[in-house]
Amino acid sequence: MTQNSDRASQAIELLGQQKLELSDRDREEIIERIRPTALIIHETIRVEGESELCRPVSALAWSGLAAGLSMGFSLVAQGVLQANLPQQSWSSIIVSLGYSIGFVIVVMGRQQLFTENTLTVILPLLNDRRRKVFMRVLRLWGIVLASNLLGAFIFASIVAQVGVFPPEFQKAFGEIGLRVIDGGFWITLLRAIFAGWLIALMVWLLPAAESSQLWVIVIITSLVGLGEFPHIIAGSVEVFYAVAIKAVSWSEYFGKFMIPTLIGNILGGVTLVAALNHAQVAQDDL
Repeated sequence: MTQNSDRASQAIELLGQQKLELSDRDREEIIERIRPTALIIHETIRVEGESELCRPVSALAWSGLAAGLSMGFSLVAQGVLQANLPQQSWSSIIVSLGYSIGFVIVVMGRQQLFTENTLTVILPLLNDRRRKVFMRVLRLWGIVLASNLLGAFIFASIVAQVGVFPPEFQKAFGEIGLRVIDGGFWITLLRAIFAGWLIALMVWLLPAAESSQLWVIVIITSLVGLGEFPHIIAGSVEVFYAVAIKAVSWSEYFGKFMIPTLIGNILGGVTLVAALNHAQVAQDDL
């Protein structure tokens, strides 16, 4: 918090030069109102990343499984809204709000989501580039991705096969799943970069958002849904549903969705958020 205090002191000094009298309470309020610097945000996320890298395998796996299951509610919310809304030009905006539900549950519930870790655990690696740290990052990525996908598959399979929802909702779920793979390899990869970029930006914004964290999550993830930018876990729930009802093959899931989306999400989060924001902090320290 030193940088914020220094900035506050400078501001108070300037105000003093203007012959304005400030009480101690005024000074404290000025310090509280100054936005956290990029360094403070960076270090907050880096320390969290260090903590995540030290978690045991079982804790990561259970948290990742919970996140994969929770992301299923993005499909449910979108399908319910799509089935109940009239076919109008504005309907997709409302449906995109449903896309944010799974992310709200996962992020506010502190569950492990793979795309969050394209920023959170990369900052410790950029700060300490030893092989030991790199292997810890790969370990966490592997565990979280596998458990996220397992949770997504379980949720989609249950929804598709148990008949929990009425036919009109199931029809909407299937349409959403087919829409996700409606692009070629390179288009999907490029669009996935935007998804990874936005989700990592969301993580970067959260430490400064304070009481507005919910709105940050809803706005950013709704934009991902509205822009139809593929997300490796939310999208997997949708495509797994299509696979379960035999509307999509496993080869289509891997070739048209999983591989390009995974590559794009990683590129977007690591290069456009983690690396760039680490670079600005590193330059500030020079």
